[in-house]
Amino acid sequence: MKNNRDWYLQGAHDGIPIAMGYLAVSFTLGIAARNVGLGAFPASLMSITNLTSAGQFAALGLITAGTSYVEMACTQLIINLRYFLMSCALSQKLDPNMHFFHRLLVAYGVTDEIFGISIGADRMLNPFYAYGAISVAAPSWTLGTFLGVVSGNVLPARVLNALNVALYGMFIAVIVPPARKQKVLAGLVAVSMAASLLFTLLPVVSQISTGMRIIILTVLVAGAGAVLFPVEEAEEKEELHEA
Repeated sequence: MKNNRDWYLQGAHDGIPIAMGYLAVSFTLGIAARNVGLGAFPASLMSITNLTSAGQFAALGLITAGTSYVEMACTQLIINLRYFLMSCALSQKLDPNMHFFHRLLVAYGVTDEIFGISIGADRMLNPFYAYGAISVAAPSWTLGTFLGVVSGNVLPARVLNALNVALYGMFIAVIVPPARKQKVLAGLVAVSMAASLLFTLLPVVSQISTGMRIIILTVLVAGAGAVLFPVEEAEEKEELHEA
């Protein structure tokens, strides 16, 4: 059985691909922050306190438009609603007796990618696994933002476009390993990708905000997976006991 140190090191190891992807994407975010007048410190502070790429990019656009705090808060709520679903899913993998402080720290690092490796962890989720992933991912996201602000527009557009490719590589690194182990998970991933493409192309649903589309797809695909491929209650109890 792993101790907390082993879980932390495993989380840090699994978080390295995420950190590399974050560094590239947040570099672009830093350049966008500088373009709207944010300095290195406020931009970096935004990144270390808000680990949400879509929300931060949207916030920069709202800052440029001069919107009110209320409008900005409402926009962030809609864009980041998917984290509610991710948190609900992760709560089912946590020990019911886990202290609130641990839950609070785990919640801080609930991003798409960290959620992906956390929900795929064997048995119940040890909070130190999440801490390990967060400890390499969050500083990388902040450092990339800082470097983007400092570097400004020095790098050519081709280099910036190449950096964005790292985001896709990061998602592949998160999805492929668990999908190779479980055929059901691989099938659900394929269905999710096809459904996401349809939601992007179809006239009516394509007008729905990105955050809301993610929520709808998550509920539909995850709900279908839970109904068609349920996890036996005895298996869940065994995993909790072994954890």
